[in-house]
Amino acid sequence: MAFHQKTLGTGCAMKPHLAKKIFKGVLFLECLGVAGAYALYFKMDTSQEFRQKMNRRYPSILEVYYKSNEWSGIYGKREKDQETWLSSRN
Repeated sequence: MAFHQKTLGTGCAMKPHLAKKIFKGVLFLECLGVAGAYALYFKMDTSQEFRQKMNRRYPSILEVYYKSNEWSGIYGKREKDQETWLSSRN
């Protein structure tokens, strides 16, 4: 029985190291994703032209932008964009 426990002890010694490496990798990817999402939000928040490009290419992402603003109490961006885009067509 003692031999079996000793083998398990040495076999498990490598697993925490591997788990720690995987955790660091996942944490890095999460941070990268948050930074990317913030960069996209910032670009959409500061550039109406970029929002128009997003409207043509990825309307669902622009919808998330508008909804997140509305949930945080910022209203009128959608209407202002639509008004500007409609007037620029004419």
